[in-house]
Amino acid sequence: MAIKTIIIDDERLARNELKKLLLTHAEIEVVDEATNADEGIEKIEAIHPDLIFLDIQMPGKNGFDLLSELEKPPRVIFTTAYDEYAIKAFEVNALDYLLKPIEPKRLGEALQKLQAEMIKDNPNLAHANRGPLTEIDQVFVKDGERCWFVKLGEIRLFESVGNYAKVYFGTNKPLILKSLNALEERLDDRMFFRANRKHIINLRWIEKIEPYFNGGLLVELKGGEKVEVSRRQTVKFKEMMSL
Repeated sequence: MAIKTIIIDDERLARNELKKLLLTHAEIEVVDEATNADEGIEKIEAIHPDLIFLDIQMPGKNGFDLLSELEKPPRVIFTTAYDEYAIKAFEVNALDYLLKPIEPKRLGEALQKLQAEMIKDNPNLAHANRGPLTEIDQVFVKDGERCWFVKLGEIRLFESVGNYAKVYFGTNKPLILKSLNALEERLDDRMFFRANRKHIINLRWIEKIEPYFNGGLLVELKGGEKVEVSRRQTVKFKEMMSL
């Protein structure tokens, strides 16, 4: 899920630096930016972002003034060069308080807090044990300090690695503590197919199919991965794919 975000800061360099850091967090979509509180209020009321990165000291009204004028403020991560406002920031329920220059590790921690808050408010965003997940459902994937909200349709492959499953999407391959059997129960079998003991493939990501050893098939995905479809599963695969 794209988390709609507005950056509000009077310094262009600071906004650009933050945008650059956010490029490594695929779930964050910077939809706009503002250079002062009044412009920020206008854009927040027009766009209704999920999150704002908010500078405190700006010409005219400061960041706290901006929040006090909003009827329903979005989630806030403060970005500032000064640490004396930290207590006040948490009094207004800020998610986090990042000191400039912002360290990538601290930004990652702040975004983890955001993900946790969003899941608390909407448990469906996590792996809730309900019916099959569709391609537009978002799943929460956490690996170490990194977190993603990913649409299932963007995941091309699940690969079993011991008690974990490796999740392939974009250039990412994080590990989640989930067995392929548990995943298979939750996934829509019209889109995801158990190719063999170790792999579940997204049928929509198939680039090429060719015959393989012992009556099996070799499937190449658009991400470049090659996966063998076992002989037993090949029968099922051909049945699914035939008219």
